[in-house]
Amino acid sequence: CNCNLHARKCRFNMELYKLSGRVSGGVCLQCRHFTAGRHCHYCREGYYRDPARPITHRKACKPCDCHPIGASGKTCNQSSGQCPCKDGVTGITCNRCARGYQQSRSHIAPCIKIPRVVQTQGTAGEESGEHEDDDDERGYDGRADQCGKCRASTKRLNLNKYCKRDYAILGRITDRHKKSDGSQAGTSVSGTSWIRFTLNVDFVYKKNPNSRLRRGDVSLYVHSADLACRCPKIKPNKSYLILGQESDGSGQGGLTVTQRSIVIEWRDEWHRRMRRFQRRARSCH
Repeated sequence: CNCNLHARKCRFNMELYKLSGRVSGGVCLQCRHFTAGRHCHYCREGYYRDPARPITHRKACKPCDCHPIGASGKTCNQSSGQCPCKDGVTGITCNRCARGYQQSRSHIAPCIKIPRVVQTQGTAGEESGEHEDDDDERGYDGRADQCGKCRASTKRLNLNKYCKRDYAILGRITDRHKKSDGSQAGTSVSGTSWIRFTLNVDFVYKKNPNSRLRRGDVSLYVHSADLACRCPKIKPNKSYLILGQESDGSGQGGLTVTQRSIVIEWRDEWHRRMRRFQRRARSCH
């Protein structure tokens, strides 16, 4: 019978006998030790061959032990024992997340890709968090030479931040003035360099009672180092929601974007948010 010591009896099959050239027609019955096949010569489903042991060994087949959540099935590779893993899962039994993935609470997708942290315009304010601490209130001086965390465009907008700025406007950038010697575009204030934009103010959500801020064109100044760091990222013919302090102008006239300002690329849903802030502004302290 040649059952590799895994079966105690076999039966004769004439068809197999003829196909073998009249050499053998035996078929093993009730293969043990998790083996299968005519001669108990391979491992049953859910098991794989232990390469360190001969097929005649009673422990020649090892269980796959595929993880019930990380694996997409219970059958592993007969030679290597590798289980079929779901997306983002790795390991021979699919028991851990691959590089670049993190564990989730889902049994369907146990490992999800770790999101890349990209400082882009228009991501602020996705969550209300209206009474979150305003942790971006820091001075503008003492600027680092290298680009750090962008405080102008990546913070969530909430009522606390709305209250701490004395103006909130919707405007469209219509022009960027080229910097040249002696021009206003490169105005130097206390040894610093500023780039001037023309901002067409479409809507004023908030301003001080004695403010001269009106709808129409106004100069907007942004520090050249901030523009180099794309903080904020300002493009011509784009509309932005801008919150800041008129007193940050440093004597230049117009409006100045500093690290205390908030510049967010406009989306239509911001109008409803700003209207809600206007109604709740009585709670500003």
